[in-house]
Amino acid sequence: MHPLADLNVPAGKVAVHWFEQSTFALKDSHGTIVQMDPYFPHNRPAEKYIHAEPPLDESQLPTDYVLLTHNHSDHTCPESIERIHQTFPEAKYIGPEESIAQILSDTAVDEDHVTTIRAGESATLGTLTAHAVYAKPPDGHPAANIAPPDVTHLGYVVKTEGVTLYFSGDPINTFADHDELIGAVAAQNPDIGFLTNHPTEGEFPFFDGVVKIAQRIGLKHAVPAHYACFVSRNYDPNEWAAQFPADGPKPLIISRNSHITYPG
Repeated sequence: MHPLADLNVPAGKVAVHWFEQSTFALKDSHGTIVQMDPYFPHNRPAEKYIHAEPPLDESQLPTDYVLLTHNHSDHTCPESIERIHQTFPEAKYIGPEESIAQILSDTAVDEDHVTTIRAGESATLGTLTAHAVYAKPPDGHPAANIAPPDVTHLGYVVKTEGVTLYFSGDPINTFADHDELIGAVAAQNPDIGFLTNHPTEGEFPFFDGVVKIAQRIGLKHAVPAHYACFVSRNYDPNEWAAQFPADGPKPLIISRNSHITYPG
């Protein structure tokens, strides 16, 4: 079994396993396991993927819930979801309407095991609670010449016993400049954020933009996400960490396919 399956998580803490890209698994002290955007394709040509083997055999990680941020193939992956469902048929899937429609169309998961969630709504995940927030506003950002997104883009603030975590999904490049987006996250008082960014690609916040996001939300710790998977979308997490000022938030790098227990 996967190391997370047998991990004993102390009360008041949460284990966070980062696989690669924006794929995470959480386990709280009650044993509830939640996967976030599971993406483990088996066909991994060298010109596209950094690693030839996926970081997880889905049958090895007992999964209670799956959270999906948006219906892009590296975040809503029917191939991976089908394998989770085949081994853990009682797992439940929560995500925006496009992701849920994709699951129902392309996997054997039925309507009794899916829930559509919208920004501003919450979902109970056993002993955890997920609050959905926008990652990209539905109207885009006309003043910055950013068109509306092609699908609903959500992030999640996940509350566990004594710990609150923020998963950004794929945020708009100008996220830090949107008071309504920042405010919806900051209102939940997250301790740690797992943040998508890229140093040069303009779809997501640049390094300085993600520092501003972390500061405006009031995070204690920030973790880089959305790398170590695709050849064309990789970046150096140490370069990212170097952008943070000494007075915080504190950057925290999780090695690919490993976990931390937070707070440490």
